[in-house]
Amino acid sequence: MDSNFIKVFAGNSFEAQRITLALKESKINPIVKDESESARLAGFGALVPKLVEIYVNKDEEENALAIITKLNS
Repeated sequence: MDSNFIKVFAGNSFEAQRITLALKESKINPIVKDESESARLAGFGALVPKLVEIYVNKDEEENALAIITKLNS
């Protein structure tokens, strides 16, 4: 991952979708890393529960974390 990005979330795909939508609505462009989905699309199947990571630009970290905290409260 590019060093200009920082992980702000790791968890299940349902929560990741909710967070991704909220970030996009706030004009933050997240990068979603879903290895189980990538494996499925490549034909390997998913052996582990869906663990999704969300990364944002370091300049947007504070705003992104505030949005995530608000969603989880």
